[in-house]
Amino acid sequence: MEMQEEFAAVRDEIEAVLAEISQVYVGQVDFVRLALTALLAGGHVLIESVPGLGKTLLVRLLGQILGCQFGRIQFTADLMPSDITGQPVFDSRIQDFRFRRGPIFTQLLLADEINRSPAKTHAALLEIMQENHVTVDGVTYPLEPPFLVMATQNPIESEGTYSLPEAQLDRFLFKLVVEYPTADEEDSILQLHCRINFADQPISQLVQPRMTPARILELQGLCRTVAVDDKIVKYINQIVRKTREWPAFYMGASPRAGIALLGGARVLAAFAGRSYVTPDDVSELVIPALRHRVILSPEAEVEGETTDRSLQLLLKSIEVPRL
Repeated sequence: MEMQEEFAAVRDEIEAVLAEISQVYVGQVDFVRLALTALLAGGHVLIESVPGLGKTLLVRLLGQILGCQFGRIQFTADLMPSDITGQPVFDSRIQDFRFRRGPIFTQLLLADEINRSPAKTHAALLEIMQENHVTVDGVTYPLEPPFLVMATQNPIESEGTYSLPEAQLDRFLFKLVVEYPTADEEDSILQLHCRINFADQPISQLVQPRMTPARILELQGLCRTVAVDDKIVKYINQIVRKTREWPAFYMGASPRAGIALLGGARVLAAFAGRSYVTPDDVSELVIPALRHRVILSPEAEVEGETTDRSLQLLLKSIEVPRL
């Protein structure tokens, strides 16, 4: 009973965070929920969207509401790895070099248009995402947890961009596609801007903190205790393995995809106030967790097939376990 009450408290906390965000950030409920899922699962998010959909605003809101530091890096063609990690600079007062920390030393980071920079630059970011520390001149500098990267790329423009290799895409827990708001949501956005001047009013005056970094770390540990039945594990394994033989895919998902599904499903179960994972928790995450880990075959592309639709068909072909 105590365990169930603990997870009910998690559900209430997450609902309070979502309600606080909704006061300023209109719509995109699934996007916000999955970003929080990635945070508590210890992963990172790749976002595909056109500019102007409020990604920077969301990171600033999350930083304020979760009590975390937040930052933003605009990726450009001339951005160097040292512009992200920081570098040694000569300090005339001590007549020696000291390390000047780069913008990566934060907790919630928006890496805007990551595919605008060459491979060596975003590879430096992805290495930090995997290891949670920066090493410069043989000295290791740990990042303060929790650490979430939300990297964006524009699906429309291809001029002056660099494709992220599949091995690097695999480092992201989820790939989320953010669509334009509905007519009602866009009307609410305009009404909100009639009441609030975001240029003059700081985020700290618009929303209240609902959590702390220490509590986030506690919740991450609690989510890892969510029970997973053996049938669920086999269900996840079937889904991942079937991507490797599905006719529409040239390349299937790696074992890391199964780990992403497992970790994300545990968090979704905790969000629902449950201490156990259900098949619905897994199926909800199949598309965001796998869409960037599989590659369509040339024949499927010619026929107009899409990755998301192929994953939906694949999921329907697998029997859902009964618990």
